[in-house]
Amino acid sequence: QVQFVESGGGLVQPGGSLRLACAASGFTFNNYAMNWYRQAPGKGRELVASISNTGGSTYYADSVKGRFTISRDNARNTVYLQMNSLKPEDTAVYYCNVVRGVDYWGQGTQVTVSS
Repeated sequence: QVQFVESGGGLVQPGGSLRLACAASGFTFNNYAMNWYRQAPGKGRELVASISNTGGSTYYADSVKGRFTISRDNARNTVYLQMNSLKPEDTAVYYCNVVRGVDYWGQGTQVTVSS
């Protein structure tokens, strides 16, 4: 079955950086685009970034464009989210996601940006 193991979240000061990782299993990773979503307290889940199956195409939400970078390593079945210049409004639980007919989600990793 589809499984994700997310890592890399934590507490960081404004202006700092974090790198999230999501290791996937249970499907042919290099056949699917991958997504990162986030959900802040009291808000809906928001698409942050997407990457095509080959890594040749990416999408970013306007709120993170120029600060976040999504990438993938198909040999390691892992997708990454490099987050720079973090702001307090980036505080959320971050989830990796794949759509294979239905949505599959990781367990989420907490990112807190606070001084």
